[in-house]
Amino acid sequence: MPPVFAHGALRLYLLALLETGPKHGYELIKALGDRFGGTYSPSAGTIYPRLGKLEEEGLVATETEGRRTKYLITDSGRAELDSRRQELAAVEDTISASVRRLADDLREDIRANMRGLRADLAATAEAARTSASSAAFRSRTAGYTPEGQRILKEAELLVQSFRDDLRVELRQHGASQPLTPLALETVRTVLDQARISIRNSLQS
Repeated sequence: MPPVFAHGALRLYLLALLETGPKHGYELIKALGDRFGGTYSPSAGTIYPRLGKLEEEGLVATETEGRRTKYLITDSGRAELDSRRQELAAVEDTISASVRRLADDLREDIRANMRGLRADLAATAEAARTSASSAAFRSRTAGYTPEGQRILKEAELLVQSFRDDLRVELRQHGASQPLTPLALETVRTVLDQARISIRNSLQS
């Protein structure tokens, strides 16, 4: 991922945040996270060394409140900020662009994760269906010879394939024009005839 802040930009932005009033380190981290809409949050290891450097340069001062340290911008810090307002405006523009980029990346990650989740769920469901189907088939054919099981399985697959193909054709036809009563009656008659013929062959 490209860096969120260019060299020196975070340092300048910290001065801008402190211009609105003294803040603790964690408040600066939160303010930055809020500015990025939750898409980015700097670590303590990123913020505190820069605050320490700003203090060394006299641009920031500190006050101790119990165990916590509060950071304040100094007159020198305000002077530097005033002299670099144009740079600060460019930093704001860069942040806006970064927020859009990070949000796009986050949305794409979510979409990819959802696609992966759907694929995993579909694979799990298919494995469960196949396992259940195989178990049911073995139960039904417990007394069959291996050859008899093979023939029965092939016959069931033929019936399933016929059913699936016919459903697709009916739906494709229905998408372009309604199914007529005559077509429905033809389907019913042909299927009844096929059922009778198959039953007769099984009984012979």
